[in-house]
Amino acid sequence: MRRSDYSIRTAAPADLDGARAVMLDTVYRDFGTGYVPRWHGDIVDPAGAYLAPERHTLLVAVDGDGQVVATGALDSRGPAHPPNPARVAERYPSGVTAQLRRVYVRPEHRRRGLARRLVDELLAFAVADGGYRAVYLHTDPAVTGAEPFWRSLAKVVHDEREDAGGGQGIVHFDVPLGLDGSGNRFHVICCPLPSALPSRT
Repeated sequence: MRRSDYSIRTAAPADLDGARAVMLDTVYRDFGTGYVPRWHGDIVDPAGAYLAPERHTLLVAVDGDGQVVATGALDSRGPAHPPNPARVAERYPSGVTAQLRRVYVRPEHRRRGLARRLVDELLAFAVADGGYRAVYLHTDPAVTGAEPFWRSLAKVVHDEREDAGGGQGIVHFDVPLGLDGSGNRFHVICCPLPSALPSRT
């Protein structure tokens, strides 16, 4: 299937079952964790998490047969501490941080530019909102392809594998929020990274 055979749109209520299936398949197959309520509550209620709040969104990529094959979401909640390192939570407070979530693509539809297109649309949403000062995400580098993909788009701000004890092994990223006059992405600095705060071990 060609890149042009997919459409990306804001999820409608009719898309939610398909989006939920993509998300659940990913956490079971790729993450190996299965559904964990404290991490994945938004998967069960994507309408409440992403469609109802004005500053949140859920996007879906749909193939030529009308099937949801990829998802991408954004909300206004910064990373919580715990489980995330205190200095990361301090740098990305809720309300002014757009957190990218659930950028998942079914395996048979990968390497066709869908994740990048979803991220571009999510960033456009964040810019249009006008209230976000930073875009944040974290990823599990154990998931095949996840770390190199995000490194191609974003800047690492904390790699828990470098913490004493390895933390959760998660990599935290800052994503450039906008484009300059030359079409290059630029970072909007939200808050300085507080060097005095200790990392969680």
